[in-house]
Amino acid sequence: MRPAQGLGFIYLSLITALLLTVIPVPFQFSLFRPDWVLLVLMYWTLALPRRVNIGTAFFMGFLTDVLVGTVLGVNALAFSVVAFVMAVNHLQIRNFGVIQQSLLVGLLLALYQLLLFWLSNFLTGVNFRPAFLWPVLTGMLVWPWLFWFLRRYRRKLKIQ
Repeated sequence: MRPAQGLGFIYLSLITALLLTVIPVPFQFSLFRPDWVLLVLMYWTLALPRRVNIGTAFFMGFLTDVLVGTVLGVNALAFSVVAFVMAVNHLQIRNFGVIQQSLLVGLLLALYQLLLFWLSNFLTGVNFRPAFLWPVLTGMLVWPWLFWFLRRYRRKLKIQ
């Protein structure tokens, strides 16, 4: 497969994650919505750290800020920090089993939520609510399925 086609699938998966982030759902379910963009970014950073890196994470975070309507740069910074941690440790994380990866993804999602809270509290005075942590739990539960799905298509399309 040509490199441009592989990059096209990567960006298609990221755009799909953006759509899953902004698609309307009932309020009761919106509290449990996983951070789709960050999960897909973590997968691609783990699988192909030279193609999807901190710059991609910053750009996708900026797009997420625009689409969701948060203060510009909040998601961009938080995505970049998580992508950095994932990229630096990608060789060790690849050797983990899917359950261990899911637990680590949960820690990184908790770091992301903590960064979002700190930045939002500093900029707009948001108070902490335990509901901030529901996406961490759902992200951990979604990770094995997302990992399997994206890895299957990455191998099928021979994306390197």
